[in-house]
Amino acid sequence: MSTQIVAPMPGKVIDILVNVGDAVEEAQEVLVLEAMKMENAIPAPVAGRVKEIAVRKGDAVSTRQLLMTLE
Repeated sequence: MSTQIVAPMPGKVIDILVNVGDAVEEAQEVLVLEAMKMENAIPAPVAGRVKEIAVRKGDAVSTRQLLMTLE
C-alpha cells in the first residue's frame, strides 16, 4: 500500500532530503518547503521506502499537491 505526502500549504521546495529507494522512519524529515518566508520541514507520516519524488528543488507547489510517494 502506498502513502502519498502532499504539500500542507503553497510554497517553494527548497530541499529534498531523501532519494528514491531510501528507507524512511515515521516522522523523519523528507523535504523542506518555504512558505511565507519560513522553512517548514515536511515529515514522513509513516515508515516506508521512497517510491517516487514528484517535485524538484525550486518547484513552486500548491496546497495538497503531491510531493512524494512512500511504499
